[in-house]
Amino acid sequence: MPLPFLTADRAFDAADDVALPYDDRDLWRRPYRPGPWRVGAAAVLLLLASFVLFAAVIIAATGTLSSAGVVFGIAAVVIACALRMLRMGVWVSAHGVRQVGFLGTRTVAWQQVASVRTVQQPVRWLGLPRTVQGQALLLVRQGRSAEPLPPLLTTHNSDFLARDGAFDRAADAVEAWAAEYRRD
Repeated sequence: MPLPFLTADRAFDAADDVALPYDDRDLWRRPYRPGPWRVGAAAVLLLLASFVLFAAVIIAATGTLSSAGVVFGIAAVVIACALRMLRMGVWVSAHGVRQVGFLGTRTVAWQQVASVRTVQQPVRWLGLPRTVQGQALLLVRQGRSAEPLPPLLTTHNSDFLARDGAFDRAADAVEAWAAEYRRD
């Protein structure tokens, strides 16, 4: 009894490139996985939040409820910061491209996009003021002056530091989405 799903030498069908039935192009999706720096920082924040929650339970059992409520609030803020940190990044859909930051979100419809290209330029290292030479994925909007927009992705942000292959795949994916949906 042949088991073609277990062999690497089976013939690939042309139907492999067809979108899956649950693959909804209208949903916002990140075209890459979050990087280890971002996930590690969020994990440390969640670990800190667990200690703060434990302290809040001890304070609630031994102290006043108002002080325990304040500590629970601090833990909730730390958890919200960790979740927002995991949500940060570039998201694409059939509607446009969305850049989610820690405090704000910017969405650009595909009809407003003039080009999406990868350039070699100084980029910020892990979002800090220090700059190093790297690659950045830039979005140029139609009808706008040459105002400097922050890059969508860089090789030295918390998703792609020391992961050049992942940056190339993510930049290619965003450029492919732009090429597909910018058509007028």
